[in-house]
Amino acid sequence: MSPGSGSDSIPPSSGEHGCPSSSARSPRRTPSRSMTPRPRHPETEIDGVLLVDKPAGWTSHDVVAKVRRLSGQRRVGHTGTLDPNATGLLVLCLGRATRLAEFMTALPKTYEGEIALGVRTDTDDADGRIVERRPVAPLDDGRLRELEKAFTGELLQRPPAYSAVKVDGERSYALARRGEAVELPPRLVTVYELRLRQLAPDRLGINVRCSAGCYVRALARDIGEALGCGAHLASLARTQVGVFRLTQAYTLEQLAAASEEGRFAELVLPPDEGVASYDAAIVTPARAWRLAHGELIGPSPKPWRPSELARLYNTRGEFVGMGRVLETGHIRPLKVFAERH
Repeated sequence: MSPGSGSDSIPPSSGEHGCPSSSARSPRRTPSRSMTPRPRHPETEIDGVLLVDKPAGWTSHDVVAKVRRLSGQRRVGHTGTLDPNATGLLVLCLGRATRLAEFMTALPKTYEGEIALGVRTDTDDADGRIVERRPVAPLDDGRLRELEKAFTGELLQRPPAYSAVKVDGERSYALARRGEAVELPPRLVTVYELRLRQLAPDRLGINVRCSAGCYVRALARDIGEALGCGAHLASLARTQVGVFRLTQAYTLEQLAAASEEGRFAELVLPPDEGVASYDAAIVTPARAWRLAHGELIGPSPKPWRPSELARLYNTRGEFVGMGRVLETGHIRPLKVFAERH
């Protein structure tokens, strides 16, 4: 659920939201370079979107590096990191599709996990240092429904201290690692759906669909504070990003087998599949030419909302880029995919 660029730009020590926890994190399993088969067809660039089922113990950047080697592609980036011990759907962009990463990073995301009540940690998850224990009062369904209502909608959320949010040009997690007090200002996020269920007296199951930039770790922390006992996120799996579901993703073992058999490219979706959540518009050849030269087009006959993003296609059904609708109804090109010559 990380805000910011989907490119491989956060240091390799980063976690789920581009934020590592602390030195208390369990050792991660580093991919073995020697066991990675060489791709059969590295000479051609692959443009598209790859859905990966990230296992526990791997950073998102480990997965990016692994896919670079398996695919033989230099340009590979993610669209929102997962903490090393989190699992689930990681959406990667390859080749020219990396230019669309920002639009995929902004998509809503769905998670499932568990919240441990009565224990606070310095990272708000299970990898951190325990800083407080409190007794947990009995809960009933009525109280859970109240919590769901209180934490659904637009919320002011304070990011975890161990996060990639910058403070005076430096990552918050770097300050926290040095023992400096970090109190980040709250930010507006949206929780579209939230479901809580009791698994044990001190354990809650959580299912949440939220906006980009929402920290599930912070949500678990704040739910614990609302209950008066404190809490941390015990486990997390990402199950959906935009229209993509975890059931569509490939394991690292499946990707390695495809690379060895020379069919890695068959697993990659077309670039525009990554932005399928946005509405589409068809442009005439003349307007496609104007788009390619960075000019405004329109106004469109469709009643677009101002600032809405649009997928743009030519009359042959070919994806030509992404644009933003202006107050006048014109569309400003943001990313243009010109034909290769």
